[in-house]
Amino acid sequence: MMTTKRLALYTTVYPGVEKFLPAWYQSVKEQTDKNFDIWIGVDDLYVNEVANRFDTSLPIRWVKTVKGATPAQIRQNSIKLLVDKYEAIVFVDSDDILEPTRISGARDTLAESDVSGCAMRIVNEEGCDMGYLFESPPGHPADLLARSNIYGLSNSAYRTSTLRKCLPIPTGCILVDWFLATGAWVIDARFVFDPVARMRYRQHSNNIARVIPPFTEQQVLESTRLVLGHYSLVLSGISNIPLGKEHLLSSAKANIEKFYSSIQYSYDVLKRYVYRLNQMPPRHIWWSCVAHPELEDIWKN
Repeated sequence: MMTTKRLALYTTVYPGVEKFLPAWYQSVKEQTDKNFDIWIGVDDLYVNEVANRFDTSLPIRWVKTVKGATPAQIRQNSIKLLVDKYEAIVFVDSDDILEPTRISGARDTLAESDVSGCAMRIVNEEGCDMGYLFESPPGHPADLLARSNIYGLSNSAYRTSTLRKCLPIPTGCILVDWFLATGAWVIDARFVFDPVARMRYRQHSNNIARVIPPFTEQQVLESTRLVLGHYSLVLSGISNIPLGKEHLLSSAKANIEKFYSSIQYSYDVLKRYVYRLNQMPPRHIWWSCVAHPELEDIWKN
């Protein structure tokens, strides 16, 4: 079913991303699978501010939003529009670079799953390979979602029949990717993770979630606040969570609350934690820098 249908490729543009758009668009044009439509949501920009970054070889469908809309509202409105038009959506970040098989790889994995992710090569702001691979840890990838995330809005793809059930996205949601993946996990969606790197994930100063050390004390504090906000929204914004999964989420939230209390009120604990975190092998995924289980001896005592 997913082998011949036209897919949607969706991204969002925002202030500061403009310089990365030509490389992004060029990588979209180089896809081996051409059977897709490009959709771009506009966050705090006007279309005419970014349209000149693209040529006309591939048509772009713009999703305009009302002034003052939150990032979550922009993505909610865009996704709500697309789930009624396509059988699947491939998400990519507009500051990243697609490998030529990004679309074909997503199509192949969605033939046997509801949600797919792919590995990514990590590159610096200039696009140079940093020698790191963002990949799934051992075990089933969905089992991670109560505690961390590997399904971002750059490396994931969803069947819209599943994605529709993960809406709406709460207005104040910041970690939209993790919220959507958690919603799919709650309804027992089928997850896969492609070990082939089909994206180049750009690390720069504006990344919300850093995965490459060195981490700073301020980054760990802010990441912890974001994770706590995520759990609050998930537990209040997703209905009919099965008791077993609700317990996993509540337990994870309580653990992060204890961690936050420890590092917030003791700079010595925070400093020692970040020092040890930066000595670990750089195999982090999103939010694994928060209350890392291998460092519990620092903050649980």
